[in-house]
Amino acid sequence: MALTLGTTGMDSATEAELRAAFQQSNATRGGRWQLVEEGQADYVVVDMDSMYGPMSWLRLHAAGKHVIGLTSAARTQTDFRLERPISAAGVGLLLDQIAGGGFVAPTPPADAAPAPVAVPSGMSASPVRQDQLPEEMPKPVPEDLRARGVQAPKLPDSVEAGTLAPTSIAPPPVAPAPAAPAPVAAAPAAPRVHGLADWLADGALQGKLRYQKGTGPALLLDASARTYHGPAALKPLAAYFEGPVDRAAFGNVDDATFAREAAPLGAAQPLVRLQWYGGLLAGGGKLLPGFDPAAKYKLGKWPQTEREFPKHFRIATAMMKAPATLDELAAASGVGHEEVVDFVNANLATGFAEMVSDAPTDPNESQKGGLFGRLRGK
Repeated sequence: MALTLGTTGMDSATEAELRAAFQQSNATRGGRWQLVEEGQADYVVVDMDSMYGPMSWLRLHAAGKHVIGLTSAARTQTDFRLERPISAAGVGLLLDQIAGGGFVAPTPPADAAPAPVAVPSGMSASPVRQDQLPEEMPKPVPEDLRARGVQAPKLPDSVEAGTLAPTSIAPPPVAPAPAAPAPVAAAPAAPRVHGLADWLADGALQGKLRYQKGTGPALLLDASARTYHGPAALKPLAAYFEGPVDRAAFGNVDDATFAREAAPLGAAQPLVRLQWYGGLLAGGGKLLPGFDPAAKYKLGKWPQTEREFPKHFRIATAMMKAPATLDELAAASGVGHEEVVDFVNANLATGFAEMVSDAPTDPNESQKGGLFGRLRGK
């Protein structure tokens, strides 16, 4: 029985390039695949990097199709992933993966360049820093999310010193001024309590480290490269974000041990993914302190949604349309209010989302920079 493949959500040049690579790969596999129209195909390739790719994926996913995401990103929410740039070798490995590995590729010459490795969606190799998508680049997380946007008022120097400033009016000569009471020593500030999400902030840790809680899975962190090796799923790590974590809980790992232990854990994943999950759990259905529950929120760019949380795609779609309140996002996405709040928290913590001010904008702002000024700001 022939396997059928279709395409959608891509421009004509990309489709022509993909068809050429498919024909070359299929010819070496006995023509067991057929390229058909989207509606007749068992598997459909969608350009997830295009403007309409995510919407095409949502439509096909609802129709029960097996979707292959064509993307340069390290992960995708589709069933399978085809890596950019398109090549016959990459398409061939994808076809073999879907077909169950029945085809054995011929052994390449010794001097041939290594072929790309086909891996399941969500477990692809992490790109180097300069190739990461802007929304996957790590962004500094505030030292304390609970104090975000709140600044302590500046006290007069005399109060900071624990004494009152002398009055400019001389005391009556008939009686000496009463002795000033001894300054009361201020109580020492409570030590800063760090959770795992705080340690994952850019610059908080350095080098190669191992973190494990109880009998849970080990996390190998390369803090300098901003990547980690661990389970593909996030939900098994929920307990890791509960309670304080001491710096001593992170054990240093030498390069050889790190490479040996990382191999069975799969490809490196961006560390910001763990930060995102920490933000998702931080509020427990309530907006993080420092943010207005009545304000509007928006996504600056499309985030990497996780397959473990399928409703997040609908929330992200609503947030990309226009700034909206939490209640408006819940109504537009059909998702519960608390789950919407948690998703907004996760993207606030990683810089994907922002709170939108209701203050009127300068009507002349668009004229100051002109077209090229606005393009430079993007």
